[in-house]
Amino acid sequence: MSLGRDLLDLILPPATLDGEAALSRGLSPRAFSKITFLDDPVCDGCGLAMPYAEAALDRCPGCQAKPKAFQRARAACVYDEHSRELVLKLKHADRADLAGLFARWLSRSAADLLAEAEAVVPVPVHRARLLRRRYNQAAEIARPLARMAGLEYLPDALVRRRDTDSQGGKSASGRRRNVAAAFAVPPSRRRQIEGRRLVLIDDVLTTGATAEGCARALLAAGAAAVSLSVVARVTETQARPI
Repeated sequence: MSLGRDLLDLILPPATLDGEAALSRGLSPRAFSKITFLDDPVCDGCGLAMPYAEAALDRCPGCQAKPKAFQRARAACVYDEHSRELVLKLKHADRADLAGLFARWLSRSAADLLAEAEAVVPVPVHRARLLRRRYNQAAEIARPLARMAGLEYLPDALVRRRDTDSQGGKSASGRRRNVAAAFAVPPSRRRQIEGRRLVLIDDVLTTGATAEGCARALLAAGAAAVSLSVVARVTETQARPI
């Protein structure tokens, strides 16, 4: 397999996922340098970058005041104009080839969460939206991530019961109302999650309303714990629609 790939690369030099020539598949050095990856110290509860002066704190003030339904969270990078372009290409431009790249990012940023988990669950999309989009971007990331981490992949453990409006442009309270009771674990899937530690996978974390709705549904169905791993995270000062 490796020899065949090397020969193919000699005939057709590999290109990066952002379209520039490269020695290996992924992002070009120029594009890679523009991504703001999140490294420690980060809040263990929501993945928010924390000042080094607060590195001794386990949780940011927001998580201390109001803990999330998900136990822990990690994001690979900051959601900004550079990462947003890649995320939206996967989400709306049929660039499912980016899912493997994002899975590799998550395998690094969420390594400690994955080490504690037993299975990976993608945030679901409603069947009507799935027909329009043809795939669930969270599932496309979760599938290779589960394989890399040696965890069980549970694509149908969680369903979206309502075709909710886009979360883009809504306030935090509006986002929570929009996804209220939108997620559920089908009775036939409860045995897959009961008593198990799960990692929920999504593309972007904004206010956390979607992730909290999913985590509550999984916990209500018997999951032992739910953590969250996302590609990109909006900072406290951002309020960009996605």
